[in-house]
Amino acid sequence: MTINGSIMPDAPPFDDKLVDQLIEIQEGRNFETKRVAGDKLTRALESIVAFTNTEGGSLVLGLEDEDKATGRDRIYGIQENPAAVDELQRLIDSRITPAISKPAFIEIGCTLRDGSKGSIVVVQVEKSEAIHSIVLNGTWQRLNKGNKELVAEEITKLAFERGALTAEARLTDVDFDLLQTPFWQMFASVRRLTRPFPEALQHIGLAQKNAEGQLQPTWAAVLLFSEEPSGLLRTKASIRIFHYKSDKVDYLATPNLAKPPKTVSGPLISQIADAYRVVLDELASGVQMGSLGFEVVQKYPTRVIKEVITNAVIHRDYSIPSDIQIRIFPDRIEVSSPGALPGKVTVQNIHRIGSVSRNSLIVSNLREFPDPPNLDAGEGVRMMMQTMNAAGLYPPLYFTRKTTGRDEVLVVLLNENRPSIWDQVSAYLERNQTIGNAEVRRIMKSDDTLSASKQLKRWVDQGLLAIDNPEAGKRVRRYRLAEVDTTGQLFSFVYGKQIRS
Repeated sequence: MTINGSIMPDAPPFDDKLVDQLIEIQEGRNFETKRVAGDKLTRALESIVAFTNTEGGSLVLGLEDEDKATGRDRIYGIQENPAAVDELQRLIDSRITPAISKPAFIEIGCTLRDGSKGSIVVVQVEKSEAIHSIVLNGTWQRLNKGNKELVAEEITKLAFERGALTAEARLTDVDFDLLQTPFWQMFASVRRLTRPFPEALQHIGLAQKNAEGQLQPTWAAVLLFSEEPSGLLRTKASIRIFHYKSDKVDYLATPNLAKPPKTVSGPLISQIADAYRVVLDELASGVQMGSLGFEVVQKYPTRVIKEVITNAVIHRDYSIPSDIQIRIFPDRIEVSSPGALPGKVTVQNIHRIGSVSRNSLIVSNLREFPDPPNLDAGEGVRMMMQTMNAAGLYPPLYFTRKTTGRDEVLVVLLNENRPSIWDQVSAYLERNQTIGNAEVRRIMKSDDTLSASKQLKRWVDQGLLAIDNPEAGKRVRRYRLAEVDTTGQLFSFVYGKQIRS
């Protein structure tokens, strides 16, 4: 604890080295610093709400903004306002609606800018499933740097993005007769549904009464059973498949496509099956001369391909009028689905968080078809990770708007065996957060600086690594796992003292 600016016997562990690391982190989408004097707590509360409404993040209390001071001159400590931490916790409890998951407050002892002993506090904020506001102070979202107060239209968009609202539940004036297709007959037979068609849809949640009391089908019903969902809903809800000759898209008058793109439409159950079949056909045609003659060079486990396509279809945001795109390159497959990761899912936790569904109506009814593509058991991503690992391949890579700049979830499957060196580099990064050329040379058992640099660049180009300090010279550059929040890794275990609210 700190009393009148002095470190007491139960003070948090003293760690100037960790604080020096924090000073070097640039403020961004997942990281911010704040002093605790004056009106800073109001700004701190806005940042906490912005983090929980975006991707989560870490707020460091007791550090001056990076554009107002440099180095250790930024370390004012929470001793500048001893009551600040308790007051911020009170504001979190009383001013945020709906209530958020309690952030973790971690206190770290350190040397302050004037040479005295003090401490800073790191507030770790989780991404939330809901949309949160500050009473009498609006709804906030985190940008690449700083916070933005949202207007009503942006709040609605965020609700769709987060999955708090979903297009699948929208009602539509599509005639029920257009939905009573062979796909419905197949579905109804398995479910043993014998009521009249509109009534049967209502009982399974796929039809509701509108404001005038008229029964109407939902978008989910159209997507599941109609022969042309995109046309009936006047949107884009199909899958487009592109096969390229080289490892990038050439935006020229004549595109570098191996053949004309294909569009897969129809009810979702057939979209998944047809797109899977088309992709396998495209891969089967991709052969090249190898050391033993003609060899099929694609190494992807087919089970993983089907799971990636299924996830894109059932978890996409149908409020966005855009098709799913599958792009096949010689060295990878890219599957892009419109929208963001729903609920609390992030790139960092997607492999362990389990099932979080944006479209629960679609998911729960699609699994009832004969030979369903989804089991709805929440194991799909873990299965893909394990299957790719067993095949000696890199794990599926996930990217979001943070790196692609578009409203999409991009999954990349690399057509390349994972070398054993990557296992060692990955394990090193799990322990140490960043790696440099010297460490890679030791892992490679080589003194060749150029070879290590080329390997590091290759991993960056593939999206496996990111440069941690891009402003530094090449000789001293550090690398981290791509799309990994380094601030989260710094606090993956308790370095400081947990402050109880």
